[in-house]
Amino acid sequence: MFRQCRKGIVNGDDPQTEAVLEGHTCEVLRFGQKEDADYRAEQVDLHNNGGSMGVRYHLTGRQNCEVVVNIPGAFSVYNSLTAISICSELGVPMETILSCLKNVRVRGRVELVDVSDEYTVMVDYAHNGMALRSLLTTLREYEPGRLICVFGCGGNRSRDRRFEMGEISSNLADLTIATSDNPRFEEPQDILNDIITGIRKGPGEYAAIIDRREAIRYALEQAKPGDCIVVAGKGHEDYQEIKGIKYPMDDRELILTAAEEMRI
Repeated sequence: MFRQCRKGIVNGDDPQTEAVLEGHTCEVLRFGQKEDADYRAEQVDLHNNGGSMGVRYHLTGRQNCEVVVNIPGAFSVYNSLTAISICSELGVPMETILSCLKNVRVRGRVELVDVSDEYTVMVDYAHNGMALRSLLTTLREYEPGRLICVFGCGGNRSRDRRFEMGEISSNLADLTIATSDNPRFEEPQDILNDIITGIRKGPGEYAAIIDRREAIRYALEQAKPGDCIVVAGKGHEDYQEIKGIKYPMDDRELILTAAEEMRI
Protein backbone atom coordinates (compact mmCIF):
# COMPACT_ATOMS: atom_id res chain seq x y z
CA MET A 1 0.00 0.00 0.00
CA PHE A 2 2.74 2.48 0.96
CA ARG A 3 5.61 1.36 -1.32
CA GLN A 4 5.20 4.23 -3.78
CA CYS A 5 4.08 6.81 -1.22
CA ARG A 6 6.31 9.40 0.42
CA LYS A 7 4.23 9.53 3.59
CA GLY A 8 1.67 7.22 5.15
CA ILE A 9 -0.86 8.15 7.85
CA VAL A 10 -2.30 5.34 9.95
CA ASN A 11 -4.41 4.70 13.04
CA GLY A 12 -1.76 3.82 15.61
CA ASP A 13 -4.38 2.35 17.97
CA ASP A 14 -5.59 -0.26 15.48
CA PRO A 15 -4.21 -3.73 16.34
CA GLN A 16 -3.81 -4.48 12.60
CA THR A 17 -1.69 -1.44 11.84
CA GLU A 18 1.68 -3.15 12.11
CA ALA A 19 0.58 -5.91 9.75
CA VAL A 20 -0.62 -3.31 7.25
CA LEU A 21 2.74 -1.51 7.47
CA GLU A 22 4.85 -4.60 6.94
CA GLY A 23 7.49 -3.88 4.28
CA HIS A 24 6.69 -0.17 4.01
CA THR A 25 9.37 2.21 2.73
CA CYS A 26 7.70 5.57 3.34
CA GLU A 27 7.62 7.87 6.33
CA VAL A 28 4.81 6.82 8.68
CA LEU A 29 2.74 9.11 10.87
CA ARG A 30 0.33 7.78 13.45
CA PHE A 31 -2.79 9.22 15.00
CA GLY A 32 -4.63 7.91 18.05
CA GLN A 33 -4.55 8.04 21.84
CA LYS A 34 -1.31 6.17 22.49
CA GLU A 35 1.78 8.03 23.70
CA ASP A 36 3.73 7.49 20.47
CA ALA A 37 1.02 9.04 18.24
CA ASP A 38 2.11 11.97 16.09
CA TYR A 39 -1.42 13.34 16.34
CA ARG A 40 -2.61 12.38 19.81
CA ALA A 41 -6.00 12.96 21.44
CA GLU A 42 -5.77 13.58 25.19
CA GLN A 43 -8.36 14.43 27.83
CA VAL A 44 -11.21 13.13 25.69
CA ASP A 45 -14.59 14.37 26.90
CA LEU A 46 -18.02 13.33 25.64
CA HIS A 47 -19.88 16.60 26.10
CA ASN A 48 -23.62 16.87 26.58
CA ASN A 49 -24.59 20.51 26.87
CA GLY A 50 -28.33 21.11 26.78
CA GLY A 51 -29.42 20.27 23.24
CA SER A 52 -25.93 19.52 21.98
CA MET A 53 -23.79 16.38 22.06
CA GLY A 54 -20.33 15.71 20.74
CA VAL A 55 -16.69 15.18 21.67
CA ARG A 56 -13.87 17.47 22.66
CA TYR A 57 -10.22 16.73 23.34
CA HIS A 58 -6.77 18.25 23.49
CA LEU A 59 -4.58 17.54 20.47
CA THR A 60 -0.82 17.15 21.03
CA GLY A 61 2.13 16.09 18.92
CA ARG A 62 2.59 17.78 15.57
CA GLN A 63 -0.22 20.17 16.50
CA ASN A 64 -1.30 21.55 19.86
CA CYS A 65 -4.88 22.78 20.21
CA GLU A 66 -8.40 22.07 21.48
CA VAL A 67 -10.71 20.13 19.17
CA VAL A 68 -14.51 20.15 19.28
CA VAL A 69 -16.71 17.92 17.09
CA ASN A 70 -20.48 18.23 17.44
CA ILE A 71 -21.20 14.67 16.30
CA PRO A 72 -21.93 12.29 19.20
CA GLY A 73 -19.86 9.17 19.72
CA ALA A 74 -16.31 8.18 20.62
CA PHE A 75 -15.81 7.24 16.97
CA SER A 76 -15.79 10.99 16.24
CA VAL A 77 -12.40 11.18 17.95
CA TYR A 78 -10.82 8.86 15.40
CA ASN A 79 -12.73 10.33 12.46
CA SER A 80 -11.56 13.81 13.37
CA LEU A 81 -7.97 12.67 14.01
CA THR A 82 -7.95 11.17 10.53
CA ALA A 83 -9.13 14.45 9.01
CA ILE A 84 -6.74 16.54 11.09
CA SER A 85 -3.64 14.51 10.31
CA ILE A 86 -4.30 14.34 6.57
CA CYS A 87 -5.31 17.99 6.18
CA SER A 88 -2.50 19.23 8.39
CA GLU A 89 0.11 17.31 6.40
CA LEU A 90 -1.36 18.78 3.21
CA GLY A 91 -0.85 22.26 4.61
CA VAL A 92 -4.43 23.22 5.48
CA PRO A 93 -4.38 25.87 8.26
CA MET A 94 -5.42 24.50 11.65
CA GLU A 95 -7.98 27.24 12.19
CA THR A 96 -9.74 26.08 9.02
CA ILE A 97 -9.62 22.43 10.09
CA LEU A 98 -10.94 23.19 13.57
CA SER A 99 -13.76 25.37 12.24
CA CYS A 100 -14.86 22.69 9.79
CA LEU A 101 -14.81 19.97 12.45
CA LYS A 102 -16.83 22.06 14.88
CA ASN A 103 -19.51 22.78 12.28
CA VAL A 104 -19.55 19.54 10.30
CA ARG A 105 -22.85 17.70 9.95
CA VAL A 106 -23.59 14.39 8.25
CA ARG A 107 -27.13 14.34 6.91
CA GLY A 108 -29.14 11.61 8.58
CA ARG A 109 -26.28 10.25 10.69
CA VAL A 110 -26.60 11.19 14.38
CA GLU A 111 -27.73 14.53 12.97
CA LEU A 112 -28.68 16.97 15.69
CA VAL A 113 -31.87 18.99 15.20
CA ASP A 114 -31.78 22.23 17.17
CA VAL A 115 -35.13 22.65 18.89
CA SER A 116 -34.29 23.06 22.58
CA ASP A 117 -31.53 24.01 24.98
CA GLU A 118 -32.93 21.61 27.57
CA TYR A 119 -32.95 18.30 25.72
CA THR A 120 -31.30 16.81 22.64
CA VAL A 121 -33.05 15.65 19.47
CA MET A 122 -31.42 13.86 16.55
CA VAL A 123 -32.20 11.73 13.51
CA ASP A 124 -30.28 8.69 12.36
CA TYR A 125 -30.48 6.13 9.57
CA ALA A 126 -30.22 3.11 11.90
CA HIS A 127 -32.70 0.69 10.35
CA ASN A 128 -31.53 -2.74 11.52
CA GLY A 129 -30.68 -4.33 14.85
CA MET A 130 -26.92 -3.93 14.69
CA ALA A 131 -27.11 -0.25 13.75
CA LEU A 132 -29.74 0.53 16.38
CA ARG A 133 -27.77 -1.24 19.09
CA SER A 134 -24.63 0.69 18.18
CA LEU A 135 -26.51 3.99 18.10
CA LEU A 136 -28.29 3.57 21.44
CA THR A 137 -25.17 2.21 23.14
CA THR A 138 -23.25 5.27 21.95
CA LEU A 139 -25.91 7.64 23.25
CA ARG A 140 -26.00 5.82 26.60
CA GLU A 141 -22.37 6.83 27.09
CA TYR A 142 -23.57 10.44 27.39
CA GLU A 143 -25.71 9.51 30.41
CA PRO A 144 -28.88 11.34 29.31
CA GLY A 145 -31.71 11.84 31.77
CA ARG A 146 -33.78 9.48 29.63
CA LEU A 147 -33.16 8.00 26.22
CA ILE A 148 -36.27 8.11 24.00
CA CYS A 149 -36.22 6.15 20.76
CA VAL A 150 -38.73 6.66 17.94
CA PHE A 151 -38.55 4.16 15.10
CA GLY A 152 -40.47 1.96 12.72
CA CYS A 153 -39.57 -0.86 10.35
CA GLY A 154 -39.95 -1.14 6.60
CA GLY A 155 -42.68 -3.22 5.05
CA ASN A 156 -41.95 -6.21 2.79
CA ARG A 157 -38.74 -6.84 4.70
CA SER A 158 -37.69 -9.44 7.26
CA ARG A 159 -40.10 -9.73 10.20
CA ASP A 160 -37.18 -10.88 12.37
CA ARG A 161 -35.71 -7.39 12.05
CA ARG A 162 -38.83 -5.96 13.70
CA PHE A 163 -38.65 -8.32 16.67
CA GLU A 164 -34.92 -7.66 17.06
CA MET A 165 -35.13 -3.87 16.87
CA GLY A 166 -38.04 -3.78 19.28
CA GLU A 167 -36.17 -5.84 21.85
CA ILE A 168 -32.96 -3.85 21.46
CA SER A 169 -34.75 -0.54 21.91
CA SER A 170 -36.63 -1.82 24.95
CA ASN A 171 -33.36 -2.91 26.56
CA LEU A 172 -31.37 0.26 25.80
CA ALA A 173 -33.95 3.07 25.68
CA ASP A 174 -36.10 4.23 28.57
CA LEU A 175 -39.05 4.90 26.27
CA THR A 176 -39.63 3.38 22.86
CA ILE A 177 -42.20 4.89 20.52
CA ALA A 178 -42.99 2.47 17.72
CA THR A 179 -44.31 4.11 14.57
CA SER A 180 -44.54 3.73 10.80
CA ASP A 181 -41.48 3.83 8.54
CA ASN A 182 -41.94 2.81 4.88
CA PRO A 183 -44.82 0.31 5.11
CA ARG A 184 -44.69 -0.27 1.35
CA PHE A 185 -47.37 -2.89 0.59
CA GLU A 186 -47.91 -4.07 4.18
CA GLU A 187 -50.39 -2.76 6.69
CA PRO A 188 -48.65 -0.42 9.17
CA GLN A 189 -50.48 -1.94 12.13
CA ASP A 190 -49.16 -5.41 11.27
CA ILE A 191 -45.62 -4.05 11.30
CA LEU A 192 -46.20 -2.29 14.63
CA ASN A 193 -47.56 -5.49 16.14
CA ASP A 194 -44.31 -7.28 15.28
CA ILE A 195 -42.22 -4.46 16.76
CA ILE A 196 -44.29 -4.53 19.95
CA THR A 197 -43.71 -8.28 20.25
CA GLY A 198 -40.00 -7.52 20.43
CA ILE A 199 -40.41 -4.54 22.74
CA ARG A 200 -42.27 -6.65 25.29
CA LYS A 201 -39.21 -8.88 25.66
CA GLY A 202 -37.37 -5.97 27.30
CA PRO A 203 -38.03 -3.77 30.34
CA GLY A 204 -38.49 -0.40 28.66
CA GLU A 205 -41.70 1.60 28.53
CA TYR A 206 -43.31 1.99 25.13
CA ALA A 207 -46.05 3.57 23.07
CA ALA A 208 -47.29 2.69 19.60
CA ILE A 209 -48.41 5.53 17.30
CA ILE A 210 -48.80 4.69 13.61
CA ASP A 211 -48.72 8.29 12.34
CA ARG A 212 -45.02 9.27 12.29
CA ARG A 213 -45.84 12.96 12.71
CA GLU A 214 -47.85 12.26 15.84
CA ALA A 215 -45.22 9.86 17.17
CA ILE A 216 -42.50 12.50 16.88
CA ARG A 217 -44.71 15.14 18.48
CA TYR A 218 -45.50 12.73 21.32
CA ALA A 219 -41.77 12.17 21.88
CA LEU A 220 -41.15 15.91 22.16
CA GLU A 221 -44.08 16.28 24.55
CA GLN A 222 -42.54 13.64 26.83
CA ALA A 223 -39.09 15.25 26.86
CA LYS A 224 -37.65 16.53 30.13
CA PRO A 225 -34.44 18.50 30.75
CA GLY A 226 -31.42 16.32 30.07
CA ASP A 227 -33.28 13.80 27.90
CA CYS A 228 -32.12 12.61 24.48
CA ILE A 229 -34.59 11.81 21.70
CA VAL A 230 -33.44 9.88 18.65
CA VAL A 231 -35.71 9.42 15.65
CA ALA A 232 -34.25 6.43 13.84
CA GLY A 233 -34.75 4.49 10.65
CA LYS A 234 -35.11 7.08 7.89
CA GLY A 235 -32.19 9.43 8.45
CA HIS A 236 -31.51 11.30 5.21
CA GLU A 237 -34.67 10.05 3.47
CA ASP A 238 -37.26 12.69 2.64
CA TYR A 239 -40.19 10.45 1.76
CA GLN A 240 -42.47 7.72 3.08
CA GLU A 241 -43.30 4.86 0.72
CA ILE A 242 -46.88 3.59 0.89
CA LYS A 243 -48.27 1.12 -1.65
CA GLY A 244 -45.75 2.05 -4.31
CA ILE A 245 -46.03 5.82 -3.89
CA LYS A 246 -43.36 7.98 -2.21
CA TYR A 247 -44.97 10.79 -0.25
CA PRO A 248 -42.86 13.75 0.95
CA MET A 249 -41.78 13.25 4.57
CA ASP A 250 -38.62 14.47 6.28
CA ASP A 251 -38.00 13.66 9.95
CA ARG A 252 -36.11 16.95 10.44
CA GLU A 253 -39.11 18.93 9.21
CA LEU A 254 -41.49 16.89 11.34
CA ILE A 255 -39.37 17.61 14.43
CA LEU A 256 -39.09 21.32 13.73
CA THR A 257 -42.80 21.66 12.95
CA ALA A 258 -43.82 19.80 16.11
CA ALA A 259 -41.50 21.91 18.23
CA GLU A 260 -42.85 25.13 16.72
CA GLU A 261 -46.47 24.05 17.25
CA MET A 262 -45.72 23.25 20.88
CA ARG A 263 -44.34 26.76 21.40
CA ILE A 264 -47.44 28.46 19.97
